[in-house]
Amino acid sequence: MRASAFDGSLAAARKRFFDGGTLPEGLVSAPILRSWQRCAEQGLQTGQTIHAEPLTQPELREKQQRNDFLRQISRPEIATLRAEAKQTDSVVIITDAEGLVLDTVGSVEFADQASRVALRPGVMWNEGSTGTNAIGTALFEKRAIQVLGAEHFFDPHQMLSCAAAPILDPRGRLAGVLDMSGHASVQHLHALGLVKLAVEQIEHRFFNRGFEAATVVRFHRDAGLLGTAREAVLVFEDGKLVAGNRRAMRLFELDRSAFDRVEMEELFANLTLSPDRQMVLDHKGERFMAEASGPAVTARRPTMSAVPRLPQAEPYLTPKARESLGRAVKLCNAEIPLLIEGETGTGKEVFARRLHALSNRRHKPFVAINCAALPEALIESELFGYEEGAFTGAKRHGHKGLVQQAQGGILFLDEIGDMPLALQSRMLRILQDKQVTPLGGGKASPVDFVPVCATHQPLKQMVDEGRFRADLYFRIAQYTITLEPLREVGGRGAAIAALWQQIEPDMPLGEAALAMLSAYSWPGNFRQLSSTLRAARALAEPGESLGIDAFPAEIAANSRKPSGSLEMGLEALTENAMREALEASDGNVSKAARRLGVDRSTLYRRVLWKSTAH
Repeated sequence: MRASAFDGSLAAARKRFFDGGTLPEGLVSAPILRSWQRCAEQGLQTGQTIHAEPLTQPELREKQQRNDFLRQISRPEIATLRAEAKQTDSVVIITDAEGLVLDTVGSVEFADQASRVALRPGVMWNEGSTGTNAIGTALFEKRAIQVLGAEHFFDPHQMLSCAAAPILDPRGRLAGVLDMSGHASVQHLHALGLVKLAVEQIEHRFFNRGFEAATVVRFHRDAGLLGTAREAVLVFEDGKLVAGNRRAMRLFELDRSAFDRVEMEELFANLTLSPDRQMVLDHKGERFMAEASGPAVTARRPTMSAVPRLPQAEPYLTPKARESLGRAVKLCNAEIPLLIEGETGTGKEVFARRLHALSNRRHKPFVAINCAALPEALIESELFGYEEGAFTGAKRHGHKGLVQQAQGGILFLDEIGDMPLALQSRMLRILQDKQVTPLGGGKASPVDFVPVCATHQPLKQMVDEGRFRADLYFRIAQYTITLEPLREVGGRGAAIAALWQQIEPDMPLGEAALAMLSAYSWPGNFRQLSSTLRAARALAEPGESLGIDAFPAEIAANSRKPSGSLEMGLEALTENAMREALEASDGNVSKAARRLGVDRSTLYRRVLWKSTAH
């Protein structure tokens, strides 16, 4: 229908409904008409002043924190829609299950205009508060819907053109709404389709968490669509259905009443719990390709699991880094790009590799690229690959770039601050489009990876100085983790002892040496510490504990010492290291002694008996 014809029929529908009190059937869509009726029955008046008082900032933050998981798993789609919104002078909105606006991104200019009609974070947009609108009506109807101009109930909202879709959790409950809103004067032809596709991705991502002890069945008639948001997903616990996505529920003609009631055998005739793809039959005899994973099987496509506890003796990760790692795994599983900051030698790549090992992408590649080490003339071909004959010396059949080699896994871009400016724009395009075109032309190939970047440089300052692209920075730094330097680590003695035990478990580390190492500032951080310990092991005499003599003189000379004699300083530092080892071992004396390479009696004499004596 042309815009003029649509506007004419809509004006006639409003006149008939609001002035004449009759139903304008055929002039307006059934969901819009039902919404008008609900609003009128609540006593709302189209021309009345809208009193939509936003929440206070503390109240809004509390609501955002309560919906943090929904916001996390929605970020990749919101980031993608944001680019579209900026081009069409629109905003992208996510709300909670009640219609409260949590976040808006997109056109700053239109966001300012929308805020004048209360379309802003902290405002409730259900039908009872703001009449017929895409967010509120999608919530009530539990379906995707577009509300254009005068289809809105309240007169001030006729400036808006909105498309929204409800987000359902794995149990079929409302989790929130994703909305895209712009000027009613502009045709937004693809807004509803884009929103529906984004919601499908978000709902698919819900199944990556919380079902570690359940049987998760993913299936589709087309094997090529397994692993995508278009696959059907059902979850069973003790043989009973407990969750499922919309596609699977429609295939089996099920609704929420089936949860906790329908048995697996009622749906599948020959399903076996196996990491391998299998052909299964449903209760009607239809064939599907399926993957079934559960607690008793190691699946090739593992679901997001709780973060495993790190070994207490993980020497390169401080307590703060371990805490950050737990958050990083959750973000990585939600496909949120991460930026790791820290001085040289703080273990940024160690952190990234540990993140990969704990993530749901651990069975896929971890590809590390040092942007500072690649020659500038070769960096494009190494990253993006090339076609045959792309340049003199190119391999006969071309070369797959490092970006493509990270397919399905994690792409670790170390020293991202050293990437040439000319290359930054192409990397930004790849991160946005998720496809790469090799040098020399050829067909663009889709890529799927989570980007994890690292730098020892102040990227934000580089952006302000024009030495790093702002758009790339905000793309890769959706969450930033800062690794503390070794000199600021409170449990330094325990970390040093743990690293030494990993390097040489059969040789004890002398008390004086441990105290001296704990007092040193370590400007090269863990990298310097590791190389120093390895050199000391090579110089140590067999059968003896490692003493001060095995270390460079500069370490003893530059160790921080408390006031008093060197002997008193070393004694205090030794006891402090022992207390840290006990704390890291949860009070287990035997474990702390093994970590320090000393006898249990030494710990009792130096720390425990002294404490009880006081």
